Amino acid sequence: MSIPRLAVIDYDLGNLHSVCKGLAVVGAEPIVTTDPELLLAADGVVLPGVGAFDSTMQGIWATGLTAAIRGAIAQNKPFLGICMGLQALFGSSEEGREVGLNILPGRVRRFQAEPRLAIPHMGWNQLHLTQPDCPLWQGLSEAPWVYFVHSYYPEPLDPGLVAATVTYGSQVVPVAIARGTLMAVQFHPEKSGATGIQILKNFVQVVSGSRAPFPEAEKP
Repeated sequence: MSIPRLAVIDYDLGNLHSVCKGLAVVGAEPIVTTDPELLLAADGVVLPGVGAFDSTMQGIWATGLTAAIRGAIAQNKPFLGICMGLQALFGSSEEGREVGLNILPGRVRRFQAEPRLAIPHMGWNQLHLTQPDCPLWQGLSEAPWVYFVHSYYPEPLDPGLVAATVTYGSQVVPVAIARGTLMAVQFHPEKSGATGIQILKNFVQVVSGSRAPFPEAEKP
């Protein structure tokens, strides 16, 4: 089987080195790019990101890749969003004024302030796998630990898209979504040790066709 080629979108704000290193470790060929033709020709697409919503969206607009990103997802090309790469899929965010890609109906929300609750949510926390059959979770424990750095979280209009949640203070919030070959996580798999490497490996296996994608969520 040939090595899967993954287009890693470069908009000057992604944690590209760590993400590409993790993808290479699990057998993929990561290609950092702003070329829409290369993105559409790749076997899969990864949209990483750190920072604020407005600067993320401004960076994505500046690449000229918006149509290619939407086209790749419409063609069911395996897609993995990481951190801001998840938030960008939604229409808007309480953090800023820019419009998101609006691929998934919903909005990005801020954690509510609570006594003795630090914001941002930073460090290790356990996932509750609301979609345990999602390909990203195969080979993991029932409540895997992953690494977070965020003050905002996605709130999709369709709760069936939520693949995992996390509890922080009294709040239980979505931190992963899955719809067919479109998958995205709020945490950083590239910083989550062996668990994160397994998640990246699972995504690469979806790309290579050795594992079936998660079924489409039923329309409400």
